[in-house]
Amino acid sequence: MKGRQSSCCFTGHRPGKLPWGTNETDIRCIRLKQRIADAVETAYKVGYRHFICGMALGCDLYFCECVLALRDRCRDVTVEAAIPCPTQANAWTQQERERYGRLMAACDLETVVSSVYSADCMYRRDRYMVDHSSLLIAAFDGTPGGTRYTVEYAIRRQVSVVDLPILAEESPKTQTFYKIFTTS
Repeated sequence: MKGRQSSCCFTGHRPGKLPWGTNETDIRCIRLKQRIADAVETAYKVGYRHFICGMALGCDLYFCECVLALRDRCRDVTVEAAIPCPTQANAWTQQERERYGRLMAACDLETVVSSVYSADCMYRRDRYMVDHSSLLIAAFDGTPGGTRYTVEYAIRRQVSVVDLPILAEESPKTQTFYKIFTTS
């Protein structure tokens, strides 16, 4: 595994918190995927080579797909799937499990944080990702939940955060907006 200084992780909302839900053809989803791809490309340009993804539905899988596309062009990129527990995808639809399986098979490394599901295994996964990275890319709308927990944990751990806001409606001005929070 790469060192923390060259590692970047990701957090983002699941479909239930996204204004477009599971409709990935919605223009807002397409624009967010492009902003994720742009942020991943920028991270690569400044030296990040190892990318850690929590593999949850929604934004995590968008991130994984963007990093795998980058790896197709840049062979020094590695992708790590940080899995909270082996049963993470068991309750998902067949189509979701198939996508997950394809992405998992394409990852270079798999880290299972807990051998069984527990009430805090998702948070343990989130802490693992932050503790092994120096940059967090977050697709985040500010609401309470796992994404907010991960952003706040990263800030406490002095990990830089790139914020890709989730907006109900996007204007051309917000299509490429992102900001970096640093704690130094």
